[in-house]
Amino acid sequence: MSKRIDLTGKVVLITGSSSGIGAQTAVEFARHGAQVVVTGREGYGDVSEVAKQCREVSPKHLQPLEVVADVGDVGDCRRLIGTTIDTFTRIDVLVNNAAKGVQRHITDQDIMAHYDDCMDTNMRSVVLLTHLCAPHLAKTNGVIVNISSAMSTIPTSGGSLYTMFKSAIDMLTKCVALELAPNGIRVNSVNPGGIHTAFVEAMGFTKQQSDAVWDLAASETPIGRVGQPLDIANAVIYMASPETSFVTGTTFYCDGGYALNH
Repeated sequence: MSKRIDLTGKVVLITGSSSGIGAQTAVEFARHGAQVVVTGREGYGDVSEVAKQCREVSPKHLQPLEVVADVGDVGDCRRLIGTTIDTFTRIDVLVNNAAKGVQRHITDQDIMAHYDDCMDTNMRSVVLLTHLCAPHLAKTNGVIVNISSAMSTIPTSGGSLYTMFKSAIDMLTKCVALELAPNGIRVNSVNPGGIHTAFVEAMGFTKQQSDAVWDLAASETPIGRVGQPLDIANAVIYMASPETSFVTGTTFYCDGGYALNH
């Protein structure tokens, strides 16, 4: 990413930023001069470790705000936004990244329990945090970047819950972009393909099964590899930067061409 993108003075909140794509995104925003809010669930990733990395790469060694929170919980969402405003008085960029993966068939007995769990994190939190942040983003001509997926348009057996919510994120992005444009707020989504993180293992897959998933994803990606968190972080920063000031309501695929093969 070109260092000419200067985000000094911007306050950036990235959900699910204690690990994986979110963590790398927080670090890269800090590298570009932004003041970041690092947040994640208790026991899932390491908020303090990511905050330390952000401080180390920040040109002015800015101290990130650390908030342990579960965005699937309404009270935690409100506390997250309230703490951010109390600390920095503003929000310039909201990155809705937090998500849970799930592999379930419609005939599985626990399908509805997983539906409710994924709905709270993957969808409800995005709607609620967007709602809560909108008044603050209107004051800063802010930006929302939703992390969707290249899978949002690709049906898979056992993937109905995850892909359904990602499809909903794409449509939410377009609708909210229309609604918030008069307030000076841009809204876009970044749609990753296979990105090598602990996401698959967090779904309950063994290391061997996870490696097989990545190998398959690489073989089906025209570029010939799966992505890395930095690939997505760079895309998010680009979409949040002045470089894309005339872009809103888009789904920006960052998938190595994966969707082209499906």
